[in-house]
Amino acid sequence: SAADSIREINPLVNVVIHNTALDRDNVKEIFSQYDLIVDGTDNFATRYMVNDAAVLLGKPYVWGSIYRFDGQASVFWEEHGPCYRCLYPEPPPPGMVPSCAEGGVLGVLCASIGSIQVNEAIKLITGIGEPLVGRLMVYDALEMEYRKIKVRKDPNCALCGENPTVTDLLEDYEDFCGAVSEEAQEATLNATITARELKDWQDAGKDVFLVDVREPAEYEIVSIPGA
Repeated sequence: SAADSIREINPLVNVVIHNTALDRDNVKEIFSQYDLIVDGTDNFATRYMVNDAAVLLGKPYVWGSIYRFDGQASVFWEEHGPCYRCLYPEPPPPGMVPSCAEGGVLGVLCASIGSIQVNEAIKLITGIGEPLVGRLMVYDALEMEYRKIKVRKDPNCALCGENPTVTDLLEDYEDFCGAVSEEAQEATLNATITARELKDWQDAGKDVFLVDVREPAEYEIVSIPGA
């Protein structure tokens, strides 16, 4: 197990195992025992729950996310900067963003982003360096490029803004991430077409303007003519 591996590497580490699934009924009790939270989960419901609990408890939240060949990392700490909801006020519509299992991921990317998260945790614990509070680090494994984007605290954030509407954990985070707001519904209305529909449009001479938003390396592998 992970606990046995950690003890084998360093027997001085105190590993505490929680034999339970993290949910709204136990998350604050568990988090209250620790100084910071490092999140390696793979679904939006848990991320929002972890962020909300961290903000309500005043804990720094070391976040990381990976997808295919890209990774992101940041430190959300409401006392010193934005929270996860400042960056992502609402979850994406259901099915729009696949999980790592569905979309695939470069295996070593897990270690790359995980190492960055560990580094941020060490910096927070020891007080050295400048943590990624208010900064989003974006990693492109194909181009081997790191970029940092400044992220500001959102005064209208539902959780940490000037007039918060989220003052406790939600009753059901799965339901929250499965719901689509009216704004999101309007934005995604007729926003997708199938490959067959696109071909029919092109065959019919319909004026179509294609923009390929993928990475250059992916474009070189295969692309739609004219994009």
